[in-house]
Amino acid sequence: MTKFSDLNLDKKVLKAVEETGYDTPTPIQGGAIPPALEGRDVLGIAQTGTGKTAAFTLPMISMLKRGRARARMPRSLVLAPTRELAAQVAENFDAYAKYTKLTKALLIGGVSFKEQDNLIDRGVDVLIATPGRLLDHFERGKLILSDVKIMVVDEADRMLDMGFIPDIERIFGLTPFTRQTLFFSATMAPEIERITNTFLSNPAKIEVARAATTSENIKQGVVMFKGGQKQVAEKHKLLRDLIKSEGDECRNGIIFCNRKIDVDAVAKSMTKAGLDASPIHGDLDQSHRMRTLEGFRDGSLRFLVASDVAARGLDIPNVSHVFNYDVPSHAEDYVHRIGRTGRAGKKGTAIMICTPRDEKNFDDIERLVEMAIPRIAMPGSAPKEAPAAEPKQDAAPNEDKPKRTRTRGGRGRKSDVAKTEDAPVEAPKAETPKQDAPAPKPETPKDAPKAADAPRQDTSDKPKRSRGGRSRGGGGNRDNNDREPKVVGMGDDAPDFIAKSFDERHTG
Repeated sequence: MTKFSDLNLDKKVLKAVEETGYDTPTPIQGGAIPPALEGRDVLGIAQTGTGKTAAFTLPMISMLKRGRARARMPRSLVLAPTRELAAQVAENFDAYAKYTKLTKALLIGGVSFKEQDNLIDRGVDVLIATPGRLLDHFERGKLILSDVKIMVVDEADRMLDMGFIPDIERIFGLTPFTRQTLFFSATMAPEIERITNTFLSNPAKIEVARAATTSENIKQGVVMFKGGQKQVAEKHKLLRDLIKSEGDECRNGIIFCNRKIDVDAVAKSMTKAGLDASPIHGDLDQSHRMRTLEGFRDGSLRFLVASDVAARGLDIPNVSHVFNYDVPSHAEDYVHRIGRTGRAGKKGTAIMICTPRDEKNFDDIERLVEMAIPRIAMPGSAPKEAPAAEPKQDAAPNEDKPKRTRTRGGRGRKSDVAKTEDAPVEAPKAETPKQDAPAPKPETPKDAPKAADAPRQDTSDKPKRSRGGRSRGGGGNRDNNDREPKVVGMGDDAPDFIAKSFDERHTG
């Protein structure tokens, strides 16, 4: 079995490695370190958690042991996609180079330019940076890249996914053509292959695992969640239930969300429910992000709710669980997310929540990892028996059903519902005239109206059914006897002067 002592590393580097407790290199380290020490370009492809960071920092330190950096002219350059990953590379460099006199500078956002300028002015052997901050220093005239001998692009596929292609191409153009280039990535997308063909010269390709494979140490599962009208609240509760269902096995965990706004909402929901959680995403201050990560590493913080800023390359040991609150939009991100657990041969668990709108992305993930992710039941759910059908009431005959009368203007009110026909019907009673509106006294016209004009009395015992609670003549629910006296037309009783004027008008 190959050991670090067999890889021709510098003795001071080997001493530092031994103190970290490692003596056997991982496959990616054993495959990448020898050609890197020979000065060849390297293209390393391996899943997350396999030690890619040490695969380029160890040979870099060994090759830079001779020489001295000049002001503003770093001798090597490491590009990382996120601040957290760049800070992690810096920590690894400090651990492996502590017995050497090599210096480093970390150029990331959220840190004062002045402090970084002071380091660069003194001269650094290794410059670790994110692309944006590196170009900021260059444009301010504080940095010269013409002396870079080794250039490393860590998590190359993530650099491309985040839209850093123009920046990467520009940075390559600022470095010498004779530089040594090392590319390390977890996946090998077609675009990565195009970039490597452009900027790498006859690279040694080390692929220790098929691109985009997941570790066998990770137990995976997915909950197919539909939700109801309050889907957000129900999804928050489902996440908490999943955590509780894992019991003591869930020592800590990282919850990944696609959007920053969801990161804050989930963290707030978990904290309100008594679960120790804190958010981390790109909009937070860098010092706050570093404190949160440090708290999660040392165990003072149990749950880390993160966007994909924390998905790539972060070496956080002993993460027992990863919860994908959202299905990642890119299938490759799933590999990187769950790669935060099950590291260094340890067991891990990855659980994902999939809603109907996420099913297309979920299918892409299963095609990428070439396996069917096991479906798991929702916590506390059991096979539900079909509810017993309630006995239907026997339909009453049509004549027994209450009939609802309708007014001409629309649906009748409950008070307008007629009584069933088989019920006794009382004759309508005459309404008592209101005190403030005494009933008008009937007036006897000079000439009594003809029998045809007189109101017809109903001698039958059966009451007339009104339409909509009103009589045909209108006037509300009055009885016929309470009507106003009928107005008698003029007819033969017209005054003579009206007829006279009418006749005169026509006779001219």
